[in-house]
Amino acid sequence: MWVARQFLASVAQRAQPGLFQRTPQCSLPKVELRYLQCTCCWRSRVPVVGFETLNASIVGSVPCKDDDGKPLDAYYTTEQRESILKLLNNAALPELSGVKLLRGRKSHNIVEYRTKNGPFKTLESVVNVPLLKHKSAVVVFNSILNPVKKERKVKIHLAKFIRPEVDRSWLEDAGSIVSIVCGTNKIAWAHVDRGMMVLDWQQIDCPNFLKGTYLASFYLTDVSAVVELLPDADFYIIEKSSISVQNTSLFPVMAHMRTVEAMLFALLEPRVPQPEPNIPPRVLNMMRMAVGRHFGLMVGESRTSGAQTVRRLMTESVTQKLPRINFPSELLVKHRNSFQMGSRRTGEELCDALLQAVAFYELLSESSG
Repeated sequence: MWVARQFLASVAQRAQPGLFQRTPQCSLPKVELRYLQCTCCWRSRVPVVGFETLNASIVGSVPCKDDDGKPLDAYYTTEQRESILKLLNNAALPELSGVKLLRGRKSHNIVEYRTKNGPFKTLESVVNVPLLKHKSAVVVFNSILNPVKKERKVKIHLAKFIRPEVDRSWLEDAGSIVSIVCGTNKIAWAHVDRGMMVLDWQQIDCPNFLKGTYLASFYLTDVSAVVELLPDADFYIIEKSSISVQNTSLFPVMAHMRTVEAMLFALLEPRVPQPEPNIPPRVLNMMRMAVGRHFGLMVGESRTSGAQTVRRLMTESVTQKLPRINFPSELLVKHRNSFQMGSRRTGEELCDALLQAVAFYELLSESSG
């Protein structure tokens, strides 16, 4: 007991200054100022020690200015401002989406804002666009002035989306193609020329499809009726479905697709007693999954509807100077209500036929680029 008391007394003697007292030779550590950034514009900084001066105006509707009070326009030359505003006021959605930070909703907001309020007159006015504050706007402006050069895409091999493989020069010289898609009870086609103009776009019902025991004579009647209506073209591109033979539940549909496909090949390919070896086949397959990937319609291994994409293409053909594809006015009027949201989807084959034609020309261009 005595030994324990002696030990505690010695500890108390050594701890006399106390836990929170400093010896004279110790200097106070320097205070490191930290800052809070304004959540409105992310430019103004408020030191933590002066946090009590932060008032409601800093997060109000009026955007903050820099410490020197200059607006965004003051940080760019006249030529730079004109270049930035020219793109923001005239670029279509695809071009806006290529600018850093403008992919997705921001590019849509810019188009909606300038449609409602007119063109941007100053750089400072850009921060009024939803989701675009000063920090984001500066990144966007600098990206417009100094675009990042994208690496050249790897060439796409024709065999990945066209079969049988054909020499590229033949496809590039084609004046027009007819894109054909077979459904369970109809066949649709789109006739598109090399200038990306839709010349014909329609579908026909095939009442004998998937009826009874797949009688070849009935199938031949329906397919022959379609072939008689198809316009002349350099190539006929038939969609190759991606149904797996391992999916036994869809085997009847796969058998149906293969039957129609074989008949189209037989009826469309000209009968020549001795075909020249250097002349390519006129009827080709195009992989359905390749078209889906090209338009971003794939979810896993499944392809979603292309109706929304087709509606956008139809709208752009009217609103843009250089659309991806051009439609005659009569076709726009004819099909303007064919792909409405919420309605029964009776135009899926029409959608797929058009998207296949667009993908054919665009993938061909990428493969040769």
